[in-house]
Amino acid sequence: MSSNTESDKSAKLSEPKASPSPQRSPSSSSISKASHRQSFTENLRNPPASPRHRHPSLTHAAIQDLLIHPASTSRHQNSKFVGREWRDITIGELTSPDDVRWIDIESSVEEATLMLLQSPTGVVLVREGAHTAVPIFCFDYNDLNAYLLTVVGVSRPEGDQATLFHDIMTKAQGGAHISLREIQPLCSREAIVKMNSGVNLSQAIETLGSGIHRVLVTDSTGNVIGIISQLRMVEFFWNEGVNFPTIDRLNPVTLQDLGIGVRPVLSVHSDAPLTEALSLMYEEGLSSVAIVDSGHNVVGNISTKDVRHLTSSSSAYLLGSSCMHFISVILNERGVEKGQDVYPVFYVNPYSTLGHTIAKLVATRSHRMWIVESAPQSSPLSTPATPTTTSQPSLSSGTVPAPAMAGALLSGKLIGVVSLTDILNIFAKSTGLHPSEPSEQRARRRRSSSSSVRPSVESLRSSVESRR
Repeated sequence: MSSNTESDKSAKLSEPKASPSPQRSPSSSSISKASHRQSFTENLRNPPASPRHRHPSLTHAAIQDLLIHPASTSRHQNSKFVGREWRDITIGELTSPDDVRWIDIESSVEEATLMLLQSPTGVVLVREGAHTAVPIFCFDYNDLNAYLLTVVGVSRPEGDQATLFHDIMTKAQGGAHISLREIQPLCSREAIVKMNSGVNLSQAIETLGSGIHRVLVTDSTGNVIGIISQLRMVEFFWNEGVNFPTIDRLNPVTLQDLGIGVRPVLSVHSDAPLTEALSLMYEEGLSSVAIVDSGHNVVGNISTKDVRHLTSSSSAYLLGSSCMHFISVILNERGVEKGQDVYPVFYVNPYSTLGHTIAKLVATRSHRMWIVESAPQSSPLSTPATPTTTSQPSLSSGTVPAPAMAGALLSGKLIGVVSLTDILNIFAKSTGLHPSEPSEQRARRRRSSSSSVRPSVESLRSSVESRR
């Protein structure tokens, strides 16, 4: 239903010749919306219509194709990697200067947001001025989320941060120019890691498999000339894995056998305010969070990239709604696409193979997949669903019950999560490398939180076990 994915077009994996593979460039709809945005404060004053064009979904036929042929969908090999040892491939071969987006630190948050919406890597590099190619910090959707929480008054700063947060909130609500320099203390949750373009993939995969989300690629003078992200690395091994037996042999192994997804998972109840999900992601340094019902069944997914919907002229009013309403409004506006039911696929089960899981991550451009108990026999996977354009819930009726959501039966009880970090960590260890434990990076991101936000994340974390 949402992150961590993540373009705006449906990925029809059952028709690979008619549909391109997942792209790194933004959709035309995102760019069009970006050029007609209102200010943050205008959004908050004027409740507009609902947003549309969510993260990619798959048709019923595409889901079945993923289940039956997970290793054959959307794999596009590059001849230049055939016959080569992957450890000898350099990170410069996987990156391009076109991936880099720069902005000056005195530019406004609005300008940075417009650029972020069009960034193929989901990040904008902030520098002192046009004369340099050395970043001061990175501005991504996590930082935009932190800024939004501050503007609407959800953040509760402590100590010396109180004045800063209050000033930012006051200025933003007054329509004043706010520069990236002013919000820098809200950002910088992700450590800046640089590597020369000549560094080989083995060093990069150790770093990305340790929980670092991106590496900035530099030339011999230290200037940034590219970005390699976790998703880019996973895409590479997915497309070229047939050339690398040590990696490709992992695809048929189940998540359960790999020991993936055994740690407790934080989630948010579907009736909780949307700001609760945004706050949890900020405090915990998460790219997405599962939305569950009272039975702890996954009914949705919200990612930090969804914040882009809340800064456009179409959806800021949703900040005052529930998580389920935020999800259902978007999904129900999508309706039935070209006569076929469209289901978001952000979950797998313990018996899903690694290859099947990676296929979904790459197709949806997501950073995380929720692990659920096996879907019930009544799932549309075994009984094709019939388009129901006349029975779609009304957008004006408020929160839509989970059973009425298209694809609700594809879900199950939340029991774990698998991320790009987990997959790259497995890849690294399986080839004799020694990445550090991802939990260390997660703890660092939590410690770097610059404020306490409502509601209490500790209370959410303590309730996880009781709902499992």
